[in-house]
Amino acid sequence: MSGIRALDGVDVAGKRVLVRADLNVPVQDGRVTDTTRIDRLAATVRELAGKKARVVLLSHFGRPRGRDLKESLEPLVPAISERLGLKVAFADDCIGEPAESAVAALRDGEVLLLENLRFHKGEEKNEPDFTAALARLGDIYVDDAFSAAHRAHASISGVAGLLPAYAGRGMEAELTALDKALGNPTHPVAAIVGGAKISTKLDLLSNLVGRVDLLILGGGMANTFLAARGVAIGKSLVEAEMLDQARAIEETAKKQGCTIVLPVDALVAEQFGAGQTAETVTIENIPADRMMLDIGPASVANIEAKLKTCRTIVWNGPMGAFEIPPFDSGTVAVAKAVAALTKDGTLISIGGGGDTVAALAAAGVENDFTYISTAGGAFLEWMEGKVLPGVIPLMQ
Repeated sequence: MSGIRALDGVDVAGKRVLVRADLNVPVQDGRVTDTTRIDRLAATVRELAGKKARVVLLSHFGRPRGRDLKESLEPLVPAISERLGLKVAFADDCIGEPAESAVAALRDGEVLLLENLRFHKGEEKNEPDFTAALARLGDIYVDDAFSAAHRAHASISGVAGLLPAYAGRGMEAELTALDKALGNPTHPVAAIVGGAKISTKLDLLSNLVGRVDLLILGGGMANTFLAARGVAIGKSLVEAEMLDQARAIEETAKKQGCTIVLPVDALVAEQFGAGQTAETVTIENIPADRMMLDIGPASVANIEAKLKTCRTIVWNGPMGAFEIPPFDSGTVAVAKAVAALTKDGTLISIGGGGDTVAALAAAGVENDFTYISTAGGAFLEWMEGKVLPGVIPLMQ
């Protein structure tokens, strides 16, 4: 992505390079159960180590209140070492004498992981003294944690203001992908947005209708838009207090030339849960004692036809209650359609945020999209058009 300071041409040999990673990975019984974030960090760390930098990894983990060894990063060291293919040392604090001694002991090409940043309240409060203590440990700062870029914390926006700051390869790849999705996309552009509530994605929807050609809605938020149009949706989840906002978004979309696509049929049941008897009905014929839990086959076919006219798609949120079959069928079918168009080379596809990654993985297409972001809040805030504190210091 143009306008971002990347690592190309940066002399790091013999220099202490602070790398802000996101190692807030899932752990069960002391074992990392998903190494995706570590794997995406690997390119940056291997490149820096290969160029003889002294690599110092910074990360948060969980939400500790003060020093809590249950939230220590030390148990992650074996998994990090294995996935990076490099020996990783560990310091039991991220500032002060333990950190300073460990950094001083580093040799060219070696890697050190510092203890959980959030053991200190100065991290989240971006306190100047804490920020300065971190900055003293390095000569160069590299941010490779887009998933934390929406946080104005000491290790993100603070240190980047005190040291020469660059985007790591993971951050660079993420920003390049997102730029292709909404920054400078190839039109026509479609956005698929699912999820339970409009209220949690009001800023997102308001931003998208001014930037995409098609806005395809699913999940509970589609129910609210249908209700705003006067459709009787039975016992389906609906935000009655958001009907006016839904109508306002539709009106703005019309003015902006954005077409909003809503379900034309639905998979309904008496309630959400396993073992339910489901049936497919048109939107106009939802029984009063049933609720919409997924889009139906006619909706899938309609979406597939419209996607074939598009060149770019950004996806956030499932089409229905994908956690329990058969209410995953709509999400799976649309995901496979997007994957097929991506493989054909006719569509640039970007997905991310919340349940999206899990839904696309459940559909078996997580490797078939152009790019899938592992970021949650940062991905959403970027889609909302917000300026991210972790990106600003990396701009040229």
